Parts: sequence; C-alpha cells; structure tokens
Amino acid sequence: MLDLFISAFVTFFVVIDPIGIAPVFASLTRGSDARHKKLMAIKGTVIAVIILAFFAAVGEPFLTALGISLDALKVAGGIMLFLIALEMVFEKRTERREETAERTHQEHLEDISVFPIAIPLLAGPGAIASIILLMASHEGNLLAQGSILGALGLTLLLTLLAFLAASKLMAVLGATVSAVVSRVLGIILAAFATQFIMDGIRLFFAA
Repeated sequence: MLDLFISAFVTFFVVIDPIGIAPVFASLTRGSDARHKKLMAIKGTVIAVIILAFFAAVGEPFLTALGISLDALKVAGGIMLFLIALEMVFEKRTERREETAERTHQEHLEDISVFPIAIPLLAGPGAIASIILLMASHEGNLLAQGSILGALGLTLLLTLLAFLAASKLMAVLGATVSAVVSRVLGIILAAFATQFIMDGIRLFFAA
C-alpha cells in the first residue's frame, strides 16, 4: 500500500503541480487583500476536491455507460498526461497558465475560485484522467482506493498551503529554481504517461 500511495502521490503532485500553480495564484490574486486571497485558495481547493471525488466515485460506471473501456481511457489519459509533460519540459504550461491568469485579472473577475482555480488548474483533464485510471485499476480493493484518495488529499492540501504562501514561496524559490523543478517534474510525468499508454495497449491486445 505504501508503494501505491507514493506512486499515486507522485502522479497527482506532478499533474496538479502545486509549485507551478503557486505563482499563477499569486498573479490571479494580485492587488487583493489577505482575506480575499485566503477565501479564493480555500474555496477553489474545496471545489476541486468535490469534482475529483465525483470522478473517483462514479468515473468508471460513467465510462461504462458511454461504452468506453478502461484500456482506451489508459491510452487516452496517457497521451493527455504526456502532452502536459511536454508542456512542462518546454515551459509552455507555465506560459499558458500565466496567460489565463493575466486574462482573468484584466477582466476583473473577483471570484476566481471556480475558474480558473478549481477548473482547469486543479481539476483539469490530467487530474480527472489520473483519478479515474487509478481508482478503476484497483476496483474492489477499498484499502488501495483509500490510499489513492489519501494521496490525492495530501496533494491538494499541499496545493492549498502553496496558495496561502504563494508570495513568500516565489520569493524563496525564484524564477530559475521554479523552472528547473517544473522541468524535472515534467520528465517524471512523461514516464508515468508512457507507462499508462503501454499498459493500455498491452491489456487491449491481451483481451
């Protein structure tokens, strides 16, 4: 169970990327007071928890109703995660998030908890695909699924803490360190994505 917890935690940590989201959150809440920043951080995280918990609970039955197999989801999810990994390695993901943050700030949208914090920065396609894949891969094993949910909960808790300390975190890390960390996480995510794709193809031909 410890191995599964660590594997799931690394997957969620890389996909959600608390370190990469922190400067985006700081940009989104630029000019806001401390109370508003705290409210947006907590509200956005809670909404993301609800969305991901929904897909964790009914993700596979929902796919079954649509006639989509787990093998197909593994391949599709792996491709999506791999694209995210490429963006992280080549710094495209950060640029897109910053553009979203700037666009939202310019439009003077006070409540940013639902968009873009909860969706798509936290509960984006990568996170949704990951929780469905991991939960479905351990269907019927409540202990294993509990470990997966625990890993997700820990990741979101760390993300919330990163939001609350965004300004200080950016001052400590600096742009260079943040970019290096993002690239390393991107390489790790690419490996996980490749494994998802390979597993999906192997299971498809083994059926």
